[in-house]
Amino acid sequence: QVQLQESGPGLVKPSQTLSLTCTVSNGSITTNSFYWSWIRQPPGKGLEWIGYIAYSGNSYYNPSLKSRASISRDTTKNQITLQLSSVTPEDTAVYYCVRDPSGGWGSYDYWGQGTLVTVSS
Repeated sequence: QVQLQESGPGLVKPSQTLSLTCTVSNGSITTNSFYWSWIRQPPGKGLEWIGYIAYSGNSYYNPSLKSRASISRDTTKNQITLQLSSVTPEDTAVYYCVRDPSGGWGSYDYWGQGTLVTVSS
């Protein structure tokens, strides 16, 4: 069974860059047809899709976050990385790494457990 594990700082100061890593086990991030997304959920709010990186290495972002978000990968470590720049308290959320087998259409079959990131001085 595929496992996804998010890791990174739980506290980030405003204006800094948030950086999270998703380590994937029991499955390769380069396997054909799979897309790897980052999703977040602010406290008391719904889920927000941030973006994905595809098995091919192509990436695509939520237009509302495109100017600040960057998703990359390390195929040697089987890891996906999210960077979100110029954070504000509104970026406080639980961040999830998920696998999308639907070609980037937003159907997810595996989720990480999520990691809470708080933006505060």
